[in-house]
Amino acid sequence: MSEVIPDSWRPALEPVLAKPEARKLGGWLRAEEEAGKAIFPPRGERLAALEMTPLDSVRVVILGQDPYHGPGQAHGLSFSVREGVKLPPSLRNIYQEIESDLGVKPPANGDLTRWATQGVLLLNNTLTVESGQAGSHAGRGWDAITDACVAAVVEQGLPTVFILWGSHAQKKAGRVRGLGASNNHLIIKSPHPSPLSAHRGFFGSKPFSQANAFLESHGRGHIAW
Repeated sequence: MSEVIPDSWRPALEPVLAKPEARKLGGWLRAEEEAGKAIFPPRGERLAALEMTPLDSVRVVILGQDPYHGPGQAHGLSFSVREGVKLPPSLRNIYQEIESDLGVKPPANGDLTRWATQGVLLLNNTLTVESGQAGSHAGRGWDAITDACVAAVVEQGLPTVFILWGSHAQKKAGRVRGLGASNNHLIIKSPHPSPLSAHRGFFGSKPFSQANAFLESHGRGHIAW
């Protein structure tokens, strides 16, 4: 692993990163890059979600599956693309639900940094992907690292909202011991915002108003979605 672990996440991640599986992941990623394969996001951005959202500031967790696999799209935050990049279909649907749920017109760009800096952890399950090959880095060792991130959020005990879109995110959350066992947390589940499933219950699920109502009722403010 060539990425620098942010200080607030280090105690949670160091035990996992010390294991052979994590070292194997790092070696495999280096070999893939040395073989000339394009890996997204680039080095230095793979832990952007942790850098932008320190552990003790996490108020909402949104779990994605793996980064966007098109050039110039992924920059380390689930569902997010930088300003100037065309909105992916799932993000367009997320914005549509925000407008329906809150009556707020979302911005034209897809950079969700503004969420991350407010305490929304935009974490993918797998933090890298090969160009043009969705899911290509699944099962390579990222799961243990991102599971440790979710577990750290749960275990610190602060009232937190977990927004779980689709079966993949719901299964991941279910693997983390204790999630949902505490009244400190709100778990919001719905179908994924992908065009393939958004009309099966994502639209109209109102996750953003639910999240803010919970946060405000627990003295943690609200997110300016």
